[in-house]
Amino acid sequence: MLSLAGAPLWGQQPAPAQRPPLRRSPYKRLAGHVMKTVDPDLKQVQSFSRHDTVELLSFDPNFDWAKDITYRHEVWALEFKFKPLRMIWVDIPQPSGRMRPKQIWYMVYSVTNPGKVMVPVDDLLLPYDDALHDKKRVYEVKRVDKPVRFVPEFLLEGHNSLGEGEGFSKVYQDRVIPVAVGPIRLREDPHRRFYTTVDICREIAVGETFWGIAMWEAAGPELDPRGLDPEIDRFSIYIKGLTNAYRWRDEPGELKKGDRLGKGRQLFQKTLKINFWRPGDKYDEHEGEIRYGLPGGVDYEWVYR
Repeated sequence: MLSLAGAPLWGQQPAPAQRPPLRRSPYKRLAGHVMKTVDPDLKQVQSFSRHDTVELLSFDPNFDWAKDITYRHEVWALEFKFKPLRMIWVDIPQPSGRMRPKQIWYMVYSVTNPGKVMVPVDDLLLPYDDALHDKKRVYEVKRVDKPVRFVPEFLLEGHNSLGEGEGFSKVYQDRVIPVAVGPIRLREDPHRRFYTTVDICREIAVGETFWGIAMWEAAGPELDPRGLDPEIDRFSIYIKGLTNAYRWRDEPGELKKGDRLGKGRQLFQKTLKINFWRPGDKYDEHEGEIRYGLPGGVDYEWVYR
């Protein structure tokens, strides 16, 4: 019963407020520990490097102003999350026209552009003299939100021993297997679109997220030379394209006067290395044998290669 003013009478409880209906995501919900998140390890020191300008010094070694020069560039890094390696059986078409079941190793991952690209701005002139230079100049690094281009490369490097430097070592480029995308999608999340390593190459805007699949084909009983060797016990997946950070080195004395520019120069890209080990053998391979990380080692690390 209400009063004339429309308010509830004394002793009566007001009707509960109507809450807006919850909007559920169409995608599969994952437990918090399923996706592994990688720290991009983006540091300001990666936005510059100091080198001699060997092209000028090869012309005249007395060009002191061409020595120990600071080179600066923008640096960005994508946020990377992944599921540890899994396996699935897929019917693969053969040259004979028949279908044959093959075991596919695959990694599901996502990349997000968080923005915050490190951009060196114009140098600032300080109002005092420096012992080495007439004036001291410094740079400032700003964080800028801007799209970046993602062009990934996945390499699986396998070994047949858990110890370092023992046994054989083989490297496998990931493969685009279109007929495997559908079965993997049905298993992982039928409502989400997954891209192959080729399809996912694109410009990613700030805040955008894309999901991808890196795939490798197992050798199988016929020991296909293109497939993963079943003797692999320890392996690492190297991923390039998650950042544009790099280092470079000029071999001393390699560049001579009249040589092409850049001769003897080595470029090393910042690369994510994810480690795994598999205590099983070559018989009845299954994903339950794969362990994330290495015994006594690290789960992942950033390397330059």
